[in-house]
Amino acid sequence: MEYFCYHRDRPGSLTLRDELLEEHWSYMDRYAKELIARGPTFADDGETPTGSVHIVDLPDAAAARAFAFDEPNYQAGVYRDVLVRRWRNLLGRTMWDFPGGPSGGNRYLVLGLGTGQAADLAGPADRDALIAYGPLLSDDGTAWLGTAVLLQAPDPDTARAVLIPERYADIEVHEWEFGGRRT
Repeated sequence: MEYFCYHRDRPGSLTLRDELLEEHWSYMDRYAKELIARGPTFADDGETPTGSVHIVDLPDAAAARAFAFDEPNYQAGVYRDVLVRRWRNLLGRTMWDFPGGPSGGNRYLVLGLGTGQAADLAGPADRDALIAYGPLLSDDGTAWLGTAVLLQAPDPDTARAVLIPERYADIEVHEWEFGGRRT
């Protein structure tokens, strides 16, 4: 089962985040085969981290929660909150399979929190800019709760337009980049 995890940084935790970088990467190395996508989000300045996205394929909700809450940054207090939702990989690939590669162009996390009837279940027809795309679901997979997208786009407004705005209670757009060890 696939899960979307978004850890949001606690204000003032940048120094602690930096101190734990190697520990965080070592923890993620243990899940290398299960990761579909990962990477930090950033403030409008494009440099200050604001959170961390992990999309992971794990056996069940308990394993997903353990993954999210055993993470070293969470344990040390870097994050103020964590969103863990079941997710469905509509592209059927990992971020490492994205034809655009890990660099070049602006990358975004678009997070649409839903109400009512499901929306954007099939995704846009033009998938060239999509890195990861899928619905956020309840633990049992029956209720639609929103949509999470990682994509390449020229600007935040273009990124936001990948979702149908009137179908969501809120849409967040965050600068994002491919995560993992820098080589």
